[in-house]
Amino acid sequence: MAATGSEKQGAKAFYVSTPIYYVNDAPHLGHAYTTVAGDVLTRWHRQRGEKVWYLTGTDEHGQKIMRTADANGVTPQEWCDKLVEEAWKPLWEHLNIANDDFIRTTEKRHTDRVQEFVQDLYDKGEIYKGGYEGPYCVGCEEYKLPGDLIEDEQGVKLCPVHKKPVEILKEENYFFKLSEYGPKLLDFYEKNPGFIQPESARNEVVNFVRQGLEDLSISRSTFDWGIPIPWDEKHVIYVWVDALLNYATAVGYNENPAKFDETFPANVHLIGKDILRFHAVIWPAMLMAQGLPVPGKVAANGWLMVGGEKMSKSNLTGIKPQDLTSHFGVDAYRWYFLRAIAFGQDGSFSWEDFTARYTSELANDYGNLASRVAAMVGKYFGGALPASEADGPAEAAVHDGLAKAVAEADRKIGEELDFQGGILAIFDFVKQVNGYITEQEPWKVAKDDSDEGRARLATILYTAAESLRAVAVLLNPIMPETSQKLWDSLGAEPGLGALADQRVDDAATWGRLPAGATVTKGAVLFPRLEEPKKD
Repeated sequence: MAATGSEKQGAKAFYVSTPIYYVNDAPHLGHAYTTVAGDVLTRWHRQRGEKVWYLTGTDEHGQKIMRTADANGVTPQEWCDKLVEEAWKPLWEHLNIANDDFIRTTEKRHTDRVQEFVQDLYDKGEIYKGGYEGPYCVGCEEYKLPGDLIEDEQGVKLCPVHKKPVEILKEENYFFKLSEYGPKLLDFYEKNPGFIQPESARNEVVNFVRQGLEDLSISRSTFDWGIPIPWDEKHVIYVWVDALLNYATAVGYNENPAKFDETFPANVHLIGKDILRFHAVIWPAMLMAQGLPVPGKVAANGWLMVGGEKMSKSNLTGIKPQDLTSHFGVDAYRWYFLRAIAFGQDGSFSWEDFTARYTSELANDYGNLASRVAAMVGKYFGGALPASEADGPAEAAVHDGLAKAVAEADRKIGEELDFQGGILAIFDFVKQVNGYITEQEPWKVAKDDSDEGRARLATILYTAAESLRAVAVLLNPIMPETSQKLWDSLGAEPGLGALADQRVDDAATWGRLPAGATVTKGAVLFPRLEEPKKD
């Protein structure tokens, strides 16, 4: 995406990251949910005129990758290359994700810097050699505390996330002195209450740290698919230490000081709640040990549920995003999950709910409004947008409604990560404009051929079109393709410039759409849905 002219060179970037996703299989809706949220957040901040950096990528080391590759008869690197190039990158392109970088943990720019980071900690005395035995979940790539495990009907100990038996591992490892950072972390949480969101996630982490931290095993010696420990190549670096460091290595750690200083640390790490402790406990402790700044916020989204189960391949509930985009379209897909589910909470997906919201809010409320306004400007003014000549109390109410919607959406999306609340504020304004047209009845006013009648009709249609101009700006981060179509149909670009260059605060400035703009009735923004094909 093109940078806006108001970005300040040298200023700290608004830096947002997704988790780097494990490439043991193709992406599903849960992965796409977090990535779309990050894309909407960074697009929004770009439209504030800010310098932005959006990072996503893939986590490619560890025992799970090695086993998956072996089961498919290829090397781990071959498996990762295939999945990244044939599944992950194409999906982000399909979903219109405007990421600035895509980091792979098998890249040399990452592996070299990870070794340097760990070597520095070792040289500082933060890492020591020891042994460990305990329950290990390969799916999570994590040693589990005995109290975290659940049991099946036969009394077998299971991972609470994957519902699969854990393995008891015993090996010689290197350890990071995580236990020494408990007091520092608790002090940091107290001084930065917004660091972990939502509040329930913050409470979970604080309670966990208060119970006392154990030192962290940062190496594995029973397999070799990983980054070698630089001072002892019989060990590879624990995949989670490797993975977390992507947030630093991708922006120039120990390689490009200028870029690093202008980008790091992340303003927002978007993560799934199942990896909360890694990001809210281990990651800040590692940074504290290295004397680096801690991220601004760790925001944990909930799980997407199908039939009461977390959406995942292991639970057989994984759904490909393309299954939905082929029916509803990409923009509706981007909109639906952020509209239907409060970010930070678990949410259930159903085909029926998506269909109902698409029809009611996108097709009827929003798409029909755009079609009606364009049709009336074409019918009554030959497609040339008339000037507003007779503003009154009804128009003042619309102006006020827009100002309120912009302020609320900007606060909720840009500051609070309340995507649902921001979208609702925009669509409340859409409903207000629909109500305005219903009350003003321009089709009846059009029958009055007097100067006063023509002025009143012009005012109604200008008010409606100008409202749509603002809506196109506000919805551009969420639904960029349909917003561009609306922008083009309003004839906005010749007078206002490209949609991508419009600022959020411009949306609230009334009267920007120039009179005389050529308004055309383009393709329907949200076509009527076809019945899904039966198997």
